[in-house]
Amino acid sequence: MATVVAGRATPRPMTPEERKVIFASSLGTVFEWYDFYLYGSLAAIIAVQFFSGLDPTSAYIFALLAFAAGFLVRPFGALVFGRLGDMIGRKYTFLVTILLMGASTFIVGILPNYNSIGIVAPIILIVLRMLQGLALGGEYGGAATYVAEHAPMGRRGFYTSWIQTTATLGLFLSLIVILLVRQFTGENFETWGWRIPFLLSIVLLGVSVWIRLTLNESPAFQKMKAEGKTSKAPLKESFGQWRNLKIVIIALLGLAAGQAVVWYTGQFYALFFITSIAKVDATTANLLIAVALLLGTPFFVFFGSLSDRIGRKTVIMAGCLLAALTYFTVFPALLGLSLIHI
Repeated sequence: MATVVAGRATPRPMTPEERKVIFASSLGTVFEWYDFYLYGSLAAIIAVQFFSGLDPTSAYIFALLAFAAGFLVRPFGALVFGRLGDMIGRKYTFLVTILLMGASTFIVGILPNYNSIGIVAPIILIVLRMLQGLALGGEYGGAATYVAEHAPMGRRGFYTSWIQTTATLGLFLSLIVILLVRQFTGENFETWGWRIPFLLSIVLLGVSVWIRLTLNESPAFQKMKAEGKTSKAPLKESFGQWRNLKIVIIALLGLAAGQAVVWYTGQFYALFFITSIAKVDATTANLLIAVALLLGTPFFVFFGSLSDRIGRKTVIMAGCLLAALTYFTVFPALLGLSLIHI
């Protein structure tokens, strides 16, 4: 346990079991993000494959809307699988979400395109994207909860920061796999090679399931269950009582919304901007984003640990302020540089 010195928790060293929990939870979540980001990274090709009945601009817009469908259902995934986690535990909920995500991604890899089965193809694709969103909504929050329930006093920010790195690492992994497959398949990448990264998800699924099966249920959940303190109606308690609902609204609009804008603008939109607006070739753009992600990822752990010392609010507000000051200047500056280069 952590000891208390002068009213402040002094964290103890991380145990081997805690390291295993963080590694297993993080690795599985990396694979989930890999599956989720593949679609976004290959949106231009997917537009041609599944929305070819439209003009190129409309096809790309609909491909992005299909990508957005996964985000729209993520909150419902968090609700559904959060409730399931309260009923059957974190471990088995992990298994359900990873199976749902892996299976949906693999099916995208074998799904016939618009030219083969017509409008049924994009409909199935959108359904699969929604299933991925549901799975990720439950997975990410579940992993953070699972790790937090293993964290000692005074180290929760540091422990859960490893989960935060998984989205970046998942995007990084998807970009690297796409680059390698693109080099291997050459001109065939846009016809059939793009399917290979999706099909590889079945291997990642097998590894993830095996890792998750080796985990134990979180001690906090076991203790609550043994004492009969688990919530009987978590949704009603969260949303049916104003004092709890107020906290949910503040967390969603005051914290999560701003961070989501910062996150997806800095990583996913940056890739879209470089390729579609600045007209940088796809291989160079992927390499640039991959290097940026590699350089930036350690800072998740640094600021997570810092939040244990100076508080979460200070770190979050500083990050949002930095984004507000830089985003409106960086992108126009990049566009100006690309035009000069051209």
